[in-house]
Amino acid sequence: MITVYGITNCSTVKKARNWLEENEIEYNFWDFKKQGVTKEFLQKWCNRHGWEIVLNRKGMMWRKSSEEVKNKVVDEKTAIEFMIDVPNSIKRPIVEYDDGVLIGFDEDLYKEKII
Repeated sequence: MITVYGITNCSTVKKARNWLEENEIEYNFWDFKKQGVTKEFLQKWCNRHGWEIVLNRKGMMWRKSSEEVKNKVVDEKTAIEFMIDVPNSIKRPIVEYDDGVLIGFDEDLYKEKII
């Protein structure tokens, strides 16, 4: 079963969910705001893609953070701590399927990996 992790009002998450529904692919949705995010989730995703990909440093929550806070994020451990404290800083969506993990929405990649 595919699981989509993200937040409901994120436009990129909406695109991914719409694509899955249009392609009649069943999935579970995990809302970071309602259900939270654990260190174990983040560790697994960072192990697959690296913390630099999982942490969305282009997003509003990162940009809104103080320079003091940003300067403390220097490695996987500190990035995970930050993402636990600020779940909106996680790049979205994160899609787990079979034995893979996709980060963000790329229709071609979804076609290749999920269908």
